[in-house]
Amino acid sequence: MRSFPAGLLFCAALLAGCASSPNHEEMQATFDAGLKQYDTGDYKGAYDTWHKIEDVDLAALRNEALMLRKGQGVEKDPKAAEKKMLQAADMGLVTAQADLGEMLLNGEAGPRDVAAAIPWLSRAAAANHPIAAFQLGKLYEDGDGVPKDLETARRLYQIAAKAGLEEAAEKLRALPPPPPAQTSH
Repeated sequence: MRSFPAGLLFCAALLAGCASSPNHEEMQATFDAGLKQYDTGDYKGAYDTWHKIEDVDLAALRNEALMLRKGQGVEKDPKAAEKKMLQAADMGLVTAQADLGEMLLNGEAGPRDVAAAIPWLSRAAAANHPIAAFQLGKLYEDGDGVPKDLETARRLYQIAAKAGLEEAAEKLRALPPPPPAQTSH
């Protein structure tokens, strides 16, 4: 029996794995097929389609989480939704970061956890996600889980209002005017 160097076997295994994973066009076609199913109300079909590519497509993973969150095409399962959302958020998907923060803030998979929600909302707001900015702004306005800071709330509401979120514009109008700038002598 002939032996092969370990490095050669690793390369062969890597190439075999690449050959079996979908390319970008295949992934996009699969994602789009799931989207079409979802848009026509075939939620079970959409979930099953996105499940096929969840390990290589963060948007598909997030969509599965949303469907588990709402019980669309699958039984409602907030814990499983949170787990999938965490995977997508942790890998940098801004919309998943915002969704996860919202889930934690609302206590959808357990008790409300403002402390756990804040970092996710902050990451999404830093990427200009309007809903995350709005929710985080409310926390700063109210001093809920963070020190009360109307200037930070104002900045976050501005991000959300600029993106067209009318609730944020209303919050901005309701805030007291910013303090006058300090001048040094």
